[in-house]
Amino acid sequence: MGGPLSAWPWENFGIFKYLLYGPFVAKVLLGRFYDEEEHSNSNISLCLHLLILCGLRGLIHVLWSSYNNMLFLIRNRRILQQGVDFKQIDKEWDWDNFLILQTLVASIAYYMFPFLQHLPLWNSKGLIVALLLHVGLSEPLYYWVHRRFHGEYLFTHYHSLHHSSPVPESFTAGNATLLEHLILTVLIGIPILGASVMGHGSATLVYSYVLIFDFLRCLGHSNVEVVPHQLFETFPFLRYVIYTPSYHHLHHTDKDTNFCLFMPLFDALGKTLNTKSWQLHKTLSSGSGNSVNTVPHFVFLAHIVDVSSCMHVPFVLRNFSSLPYKARLFLVPLWPIAFIVLLAMWVWSKTFLVSSYYLRDRLHQTWAVPRCGFQYFLPFAAEGINNQIEQAILRADRIGVKVISLAALNKNESLNGGGKLFVDKHPNLKVRVVHGNTLTAAVILNEIPQDVKEVFLTGATSKLGRAIALYLSQKKVKVLMLTVSTERFQRIQKEAPLEYQSYLVQVTKYQAAQTCKTWIVGKWITPREQSWAPRGTHFHQFVVPPILSFRRNCTYGGLAAMRLPQDVEGLGCCEYTMERGVVHACHAGGVVHSLEGWSHHEVGAIDVNRIDLVWKAALKHGLRPVSS
Repeated sequence: MGGPLSAWPWENFGIFKYLLYGPFVAKVLLGRFYDEEEHSNSNISLCLHLLILCGLRGLIHVLWSSYNNMLFLIRNRRILQQGVDFKQIDKEWDWDNFLILQTLVASIAYYMFPFLQHLPLWNSKGLIVALLLHVGLSEPLYYWVHRRFHGEYLFTHYHSLHHSSPVPESFTAGNATLLEHLILTVLIGIPILGASVMGHGSATLVYSYVLIFDFLRCLGHSNVEVVPHQLFETFPFLRYVIYTPSYHHLHHTDKDTNFCLFMPLFDALGKTLNTKSWQLHKTLSSGSGNSVNTVPHFVFLAHIVDVSSCMHVPFVLRNFSSLPYKARLFLVPLWPIAFIVLLAMWVWSKTFLVSSYYLRDRLHQTWAVPRCGFQYFLPFAAEGINNQIEQAILRADRIGVKVISLAALNKNESLNGGGKLFVDKHPNLKVRVVHGNTLTAAVILNEIPQDVKEVFLTGATSKLGRAIALYLSQKKVKVLMLTVSTERFQRIQKEAPLEYQSYLVQVTKYQAAQTCKTWIVGKWITPREQSWAPRGTHFHQFVVPPILSFRRNCTYGGLAAMRLPQDVEGLGCCEYTMERGVVHACHAGGVVHSLEGWSHHEVGAIDVNRIDLVWKAALKHGLRPVSS
C-alpha cells in the first residue's frame, strides 16, 4: 500500500481529469468575448500561457515516444530490444498527471508572488542566472533527494512505481507518484523563481527552461542512444555535463548508481558513477551492440488498409495502437498529415518495421508495405506492389530471417499466386515464404460444429474456399459451392476422392441456401443476399473486409484469428481491429511455421492433408482460437 501523497487526487477521474483545465479554457474564451480590466486581462494571459506551455510539454513527450517506436530508423541503436508491452502501457496511461499538477501549482504561484505578474518578454541575464541556480541548487538537491528515494521505505512506497517500467520511454518520465512530482515541481521552480526574485525573470525564461527540462528528461528516458560517442571523444569534459539514454538506463538496471538529474558530474562527486557508462554508450551509439540481435526469426509482411488505419501504429500514438482499431474523431485533423507521409513512403517505396515481440526467446517482427488496400485492385499497380513484396523477401533472405509470412492482400491469388511467383522466381531462397492460409482454413473448419451436415460456401473456388470444400467433403458434409464457373467447380470436384465427390454441389444462386443454417462467406455479400439465409444462420467468414452484421436473427463470426501464447514478451500494439494479443490466422500460421522449423515454402494452393497437422502444431505451441 502506498504512503501519503503517493496517489493522485484525480486518479479515478479517468478522462474527466482533463476538466481540471476547464477554468483556464473558460477564462480564455470568455476573455475573447468580453472587455475586461487590465488585471483581468493579465489573468487571461496567464491562462493562455499555461495552456500553451502544457500543450508544448505534452507534445515533447509524444514526439519522443514516436521516435522511440520508429523501429525502422533506430533498431540498431536501441538499448533494450524488447518492445513496450500492454502492461507497461496501461501502467503509464496517466503519464500526463504531472502536467495538470504543475499547471495548477503555477497558477497558485502566480498569485502568491506578485513579481511573476509583470515579467518582460526577454531578459538575457535571467537565462544565465537560471543556469547557475540549476547547476548550483537543482542538480545537487535532486541528486540528494533521489538517493533518499532509493532507501527501503521511500523506494517501496513511492519510487518503485517509476522503476516498474521494464523499457524506459518518454512517458516513463512522467510515471511517478504525486510526492515525487511535487518535489520535481519545486526543483523546476527554483531557477525560475530565483531569477525572477533577482529581477531577471522573463516569459522566455519560463518557456525555455521548462521545455528544455522536459526535453532532457525525455532524452534520458529514451530507449535509443542518440548522443554520438564522437562528441565525448572530442570533448571529454562533456561526459560530466550532460547524461545520455544509456547512462540513465544503467540506473534502471543498477539502482545504486547514476542518480543525477542531467549532469553525471554529481555522480562522480558522490562516487555513484557506474563504471560501465562510457563503454556502453560507445557500443550503443556506434550501432554495434544490437546489430546481431535485431535479426528476427519471423517476419509478418503486413500492408496498410486505408489512410486512417495507417495511424494505428506505435510510432504515431502508442496508446491508440494498444487498443483495437476504430475510426475516431481525433484522427480527422491528423488525416492530411498521414496522407502526406503515406505519399512520401510510396515515393520511397520501402517496407518499414512496425513492431516486434519475443516468443519462445525468438524475435518476431511486423514489416509493412506502404500501399493502401484499394491499390491492390488497380491493374497498373500490380507490378509495383509485387516489386515491393519481392524486395522485402530478398531483404529478409539477405539478413537471415527464417520465415516471412504474407498478410491478406500481399498474397492475393491474382497478384502473385499466394506467393508462388516469388518462390518460382528465386528458387534458392533460404527464407521460407508462407501465406499462412492453411491455419486460416483450420481455424474456420474447427469453428463449424461437428454435427453440421450441410454448409453454403461463397468464394468457393478461391484458395481458401477450395481447401474448405475439399476438407468438408471428406468429412461427409454436403457443400453447396456458389460459383457460376462450371469448369472451376469441376476442377475442384475432381481433386476430391471419388467416393466424396458427390458431397460437392454447384449452386449459382443464393436461393439455393434458403434451408442451410451454416454459411461460410469467402466473398463479400450484401444485406439483400444475406436475406436468403434462414433464421438462426451463423455466418463464418474469411472475407476482407468483413460483411455487415445485417440480420438480427442470425449470428456472425469474426475473421479467423488466434490468441498468441501467454509467454509473448514486448507485444504492445493490436493487429488492426483484433483484440490485444490476438493476430490474424495467417499471421499465426507463419508463427507456427517458424516455431516448428518446417523447411518447405507454404505458397500457392493449400495442402488439404496438412490442415489438421498445422492445427495441432498451433495448439501444441500455446496458440488458441478466438471464439466469436
